[in-house]
Amino acid sequence: MKMNLTKHTTDFYKQNQTDMDYNQLKTFIRHIESQLTPQLVSVKRLFHGRGRRWPGLEQLTADWLGEQLVICLFKQPEPIFMERLISELVSLTEGEIWHASGAKCIALQHRYRQHQQMDVIWGNLEENPVVDESGLKFQLDIGKNQNFGLFLDMSQGREWVRQNVSGQRVLNLFAYTCGFSVAAIAGGAKHVVNVDMAKASLSKGRENHKLNQHDLNRVQFMGHDIFKSWGKIRKSGPYDLIIIDPPSFQKGSFALTRDYRKILRRMNELLTEKGSVLACVNSPEVDCDFLIETMRDEAPFLNFQQRLENPPEFEDLNPQASLKALIFR
Repeated sequence: MKMNLTKHTTDFYKQNQTDMDYNQLKTFIRHIESQLTPQLVSVKRLFHGRGRRWPGLEQLTADWLGEQLVICLFKQPEPIFMERLISELVSLTEGEIWHASGAKCIALQHRYRQHQQMDVIWGNLEENPVVDESGLKFQLDIGKNQNFGLFLDMSQGREWVRQNVSGQRVLNLFAYTCGFSVAAIAGGAKHVVNVDMAKASLSKGRENHKLNQHDLNRVQFMGHDIFKSWGKIRKSGPYDLIIIDPPSFQKGSFALTRDYRKILRRMNELLTEKGSVLACVNSPEVDCDFLIETMRDEAPFLNFQQRLENPPEFEDLNPQASLKALIFR
């Protein structure tokens, strides 16, 4: 089946044009309340409106980040929606469930604004909490950037890496804050090379390794533009596992449908004979066939094995619009 780029693009823009319905906010609050227990894990998505399973709430997400409830708005709401949202959140803080959860803060991030303004609705925001995911520690950075340092929908991918890299050399492309690298070292990887042009993100990745008391002699950080550094990347190989998790679009540096192909055609010179590739894409505009067919064109010696499941809290009305994490061998 050929990928239907036009259909996915159309669906994506329909999603972003969806009106927000303040009458549905009680559903939003009830869904959050149902998960607020003293045993709630340190970091988790509590509400994923972007999965389009709740009509009228498609532009809302809610994450639990170190005992802090961080809500993101992806589209500017009508004033009455904002008034009702804040009112419902204040009422939430007055209930026994909220206090029993140990919650410390409610913050609202306006993702539709250029600087993603963060408003604290209740409590005091801790901008750099250390959270625990399956026994691994990560320090977040909440409020300054669009993302807070750990992509929660990729938790299954990190766990897969942790379970499958013992004794291997790993290349982590578009490493960001090195979540995959932390999982790989925890899983017994021999060596990990992290490549990302954002040196500040790699510095945070180094700190994440230190939080987990990892041997940094087994970890390499390369703050380079991937497309201008193949020689340096190749020198540290070959690799038993290559992880590719690029942004869908990054102005001036990465365009998904154009540049992914350039990466895959390098697999032959970077990968060991029995090596594996974890290829990821998180754009609703393309489906799994984009990766499968592009891999077939550029690295035909690699065969598609499986798509990793996404965490259940990230369920999407259209599974092809959500995160795609595919294993090739």
